[in-house]
Amino acid sequence: MRVFVGVQVAPEIARELADLACDLKQFSVRLVAAADIHVTLVPPWNEASISETLEKLRQVTNNFGAFALTFQRICYGPQPRRPRLLWAECAATNEIAAFHAALGHAFGRNDERPFRPHATLARFPRNGSAIARRHPIDQQLALTQQVDTIALFQSPPGGGGGYRVLASLELAGSAACMAANAQFFGPSLADRS
Repeated sequence: MRVFVGVQVAPEIARELADLACDLKQFSVRLVAAADIHVTLVPPWNEASISETLEKLRQVTNNFGAFALTFQRICYGPQPRRPRLLWAECAATNEIAAFHAALGHAFGRNDERPFRPHATLARFPRNGSAIARRHPIDQQLALTQQVDTIALFQSPPGGGGGYRVLASLELAGSAACMAANAQFFGPSLADRS
């Protein structure tokens, strides 16, 4: 199973971000559905033991409290001259950077590149530069949500849409799993703290 760790973007913010990307429909881009907009904290990997993954995630979430996630700007990325994505950049606060580093350490997924938290809104084919020239987008945002849960997602096959939340773990020392855990693993896992 291909999984990743991330933050679900609040539905009202996700709808607003998806609306901002709608102008790109005229180009051959893959728009991300509002329900699939998220911020990735640990990139996807193939995992055989979801219970071990949840235990690692629980160990990290038990040591971090809730934090604010602020979307500051919508623009092309990761390289503006050769964009592959339209994304909403988030403030890289010390809290989110420390949380990201702890997750990377727990999952053995440390990256030398600086962490640039963002939500992907559209993916481009090879002609991303031409799209960016024809339709420039660089807009300041002021959208903030409180993050008090972290999700373990299942990636859809073949890079399609329709991410599935396998489990949500609360931050701030509470490792109580939400309803998704009980549905996927049965009540015994959801009852463990």
